[in-house]
Amino acid sequence: MRRVGHHGLRAATVLGIIAVAVVAIGFFRFTDMVGNLDTPRDSERFDAIVALTGGYQRIDRALELLEGGSGKRLLISGVNPQTSGTAIKRVTGANEKLFACCVDIGYQAIDTIGNANEAANWIRKNGFHKVLIVTNNYHIPRSLMELEAVSPDVEFTGYPVAHTDLRDETWLADPMAIRTLLTEYFKYALASARAYVGTKTSDGLRSGAPEPVPAAAATSAAVF
Repeated sequence: MRRVGHHGLRAATVLGIIAVAVVAIGFFRFTDMVGNLDTPRDSERFDAIVALTGGYQRIDRALELLEGGSGKRLLISGVNPQTSGTAIKRVTGANEKLFACCVDIGYQAIDTIGNANEAANWIRKNGFHKVLIVTNNYHIPRSLMELEAVSPDVEFTGYPVAHTDLRDETWLADPMAIRTLLTEYFKYALASARAYVGTKTSDGLRSGAPEPVPAAAATSAAVF
């Protein structure tokens, strides 16, 4: 019995080491992929732009791209119901005319899957075919995976907003960066596994929330 127990412990230790090694290899492959993401050429044009919320930096960049002519219309997806269009315009300092004419605000999405579904419905409704996705660099792989799953006929391009520069090794000394990247890596791995086996999940949409509305119509916080 002692021999069996000893062998069992050793096997468990070996399996544990292998599991850690697999996770570590996968994690560094993920960070390498994120670190090598490039932004599209300034001259490239898209039918529309979608900004996935999670920080005003993403929205600021998306508005700059809209103003620069990269897309004809912008959806800000996953906005908190208590945040009005007026508040977004004020915080970002957006061009008032551009914001009023060409920006839609989506209150439905509560996570990345919800972003994909909210954006897919908006894209389909407007007949867009080539769409630029603006989000943090580490969020690009999972975002594109979810979007392509629900809109396979749409051409998506990621625009990475650099949260952490992964092209050098300074991020390895930043506990917050490591924690953020590890969390996103595990989410990406789970999403990949779910896509591989075809597991269904919730649509990630807030119950009772309206479809995306023009920013001009979202002058006060959404109530539903």
